[in-house]
Amino acid sequence: MPNSELLIKNKYKIITLCGSIKFKDEFVKVQEKLTLDGNIVLTPNFFYNIKKEDIDEKTKKMLDEMHKQKIDMSDEIYVINVGGYIGESTKNEIEYAKAKSKKIFYLEGIK
Repeated sequence: MPNSELLIKNKYKIITLCGSIKFKDEFVKVQEKLTLDGNIVLTPNFFYNIKKEDIDEKTKKMLDEMHKQKIDMSDEIYVINVGGYIGESTKNEIEYAKAKSKKIFYLEGIK
């Protein structure tokens, strides 16, 4: 009989959301939809109480590294690109995901 713990571990696809945190409402909508579709969804961990301008370089570096680790744990990434917007950090995350052979999906088509 197969190990049931192993079956549970691989049952659900893991998706990391990437994009500008200024699109928090879209992140929440996509996270809910993907979760209800049967996926484990990893997202940035803050939207409401911290402004990008208030984050020092050391913390920014740590958060970037943590997000890359989320990408490592994922089967794919889903880019929240409202109005086609993809910022510098998100571009770096997309390149990282490509280098790790992750599937990449976008909220809106890319040009």
